[in-house]
Amino acid sequence: MFSRGSAFFQILVESDLATIRALAYLAAFLILFSPLEAQVPATMLDQMSTADHLKQAGWWPRKGEAPRSDYVGAAVCAECHQAYAAGQSKHSMSKTAILPLQAVMLRDGAKFKIGPYSYDIYRKGDQEIYSVTDGIGTFSSPLIWAFGSGSRGQSYLFRHHEKLYEARISFFHGLGFNITPDHPQTPPDSLELAIGRAIPEDEEVKCFSCHTIASTVSGHFNPSQLMPGISCEGCHGPGASHVALANSGAEFPALIYNPARLTPAQSVDFCGACHRTWWDVSRLSGVMTIRFPAFRLEKSKCWGNGDKRLTCAACHNPHQPLQRDPVAYDVKCLACHNIGPVGSRTVASSQGGGSGPSCPIATSKCVSCHLPKYEVPSMRTTFTDHKIQIVTGKQFRE
Repeated sequence: MFSRGSAFFQILVESDLATIRALAYLAAFLILFSPLEAQVPATMLDQMSTADHLKQAGWWPRKGEAPRSDYVGAAVCAECHQAYAAGQSKHSMSKTAILPLQAVMLRDGAKFKIGPYSYDIYRKGDQEIYSVTDGIGTFSSPLIWAFGSGSRGQSYLFRHHEKLYEARISFFHGLGFNITPDHPQTPPDSLELAIGRAIPEDEEVKCFSCHTIASTVSGHFNPSQLMPGISCEGCHGPGASHVALANSGAEFPALIYNPARLTPAQSVDFCGACHRTWWDVSRLSGVMTIRFPAFRLEKSKCWGNGDKRLTCAACHNPHQPLQRDPVAYDVKCLACHNIGPVGSRTVASSQGGGSGPSCPIATSKCVSCHLPKYEVPSMRTTFTDHKIQIVTGKQFRE
């Protein structure tokens, strides 16, 4: 295909990086001219899978290379960044992993039945006990973690046979307790199978690296000194060096990671470390992909070559609780789609997002129409579809 004297061939043999890039462009060519052409973001070659990001030098969310001593905790960060820390502590990210006794959903206990198996969660002393019985035998174990803030749901972990297990029942907002997602819907064949599922070691690392800080130390899973939930250092990286420099009197202490300096494409990948990047989800399709907002966002026509007005953090301030009132996002929408004559284009984007036509229907609660909510059946809850589009009807579309 290429002659030995061609410039392209010389680049390939002279640089491993060039080889990687060439293969990436070849992959892009194959994808761009496949039937999925309209679904591929123009920024795909500027982005990576999370696994590839974690192999790069420097900080990235979920990276477990730093020792626990490099982390200082949110209380220390708050000594200089009180407003940021106070706001972030109210964000659902700060409650992605809590102790079972702190779980509001468990205060009144929990009861559920699957076929012959009865499930019960009740408080005993300073523990929340998870119990399963088939009327003959009974299994009981203290819960050790509650995963999820409860805004959509919450799942529970316990230990059995020296392994970490996920309980067979979970809490779902607006529904109560039901079968945990990805668990069989039919009654199992034994009490042992009815209690839940063992979590593989590689999945332990992934779960805890998104729900806690410093659970992986020097590349090894070690939950003994982790910090529950995601606070400052979950996004900005270990802060000990930064704090030491600040205490030395430096006027502008550095040695801390600032995601605000990332390009739009990198910024969305950054959040995608836990919420999945485009490459992480690119082989999936259907309504299940709504769970992954970064992937859906980059399917939007207005994403273009990456627009800083459309990154995750542009609409969702990580230092404040999530805004749930649709009106709160109007200011973001109208930054591109200013009020004007119907059909007019009033704003031209310098970031590759194109111009923003005015809406012929309304100029308020934009997201309620253009980012509809869909139910993901296996998750027993609704998710906002972050693919910005003109929606016709209630049927989900790719």
